[in-house]
Amino acid sequence: METEDMTGDGLLQVLSTLANPHRLRVLAALAEKRNYVSRLARELGISRALLQVHLRKLQAAGLVSADIEVSEDGKAMKFYEVTPFVLHVTPETIMTAVRSLGAESELEADLR
Repeated sequence: METEDMTGDGLLQVLSTLANPHRLRVLAALAEKRNYVSRLARELGISRALLQVHLRKLQAAGLVSADIEVSEDGKAMKFYEVTPFVLHVTPETIMTAVRSLGAESELEADLR
């Protein structure tokens, strides 16, 4: 995913998703290695429930992806990894993105 390929609403979603310190920490950890929820929660020192919330937002924004694998003992484990992306935000990319903003973005609706 690259900034130039994003709609205005997509750019807003990515930027708002990244505007959270927990999600930045999750991305940093997953950039080092793919991981499953329980281990990642332990490494980051947050609850699995809170981590799941952040992972869902990161996945919705297209910043991480998930695959389910079965361990040797038959347990299903959901592994997350960073989806390659490039953000190059300039006044020009913002001008282009603004042209494709929806009439009322979901983010603006959430603020009401």
